Amino acid sequence: MQVNSISTSTASSSAGSAGLIAQLQEQLKELTQQLKDVATSSLDAKAKQQQEQLLLAEIAAIQAQIAAIQSQRQQDQLSKASASQSNVKRTQAASNQALGSQVDEYI
Repeated sequence: MQVNSISTSTASSSAGSAGLIAQLQEQLKELTQQLKDVATSSLDAKAKQQQEQLLLAEIAAIQAQIAAIQSQRQQDQLSKASASQSNVKRTQAASNQALGSQVDEYI
């Protein structure tokens, strides 16, 4: 199998993952073309079947890599949103405490 080993760990940044996905999509196009070429080749039936299975396995592996990168990107976005919400809540709580210490109470 000639699947290019592209690590999904480099997909942590959004820009990096977008470029990586584009690269993988290009590989998918090439493999799809190779699959079409096999269908029209002069290979015997058994050789065609083996070549098709190999290409389909490579396509599936690349699709799985793309899915993993997209999933990681989604997790990163959720983590960032959660962290941002926590920071807003902390800021509001600190602001409320500071405001409470400045208010005079008259009874």
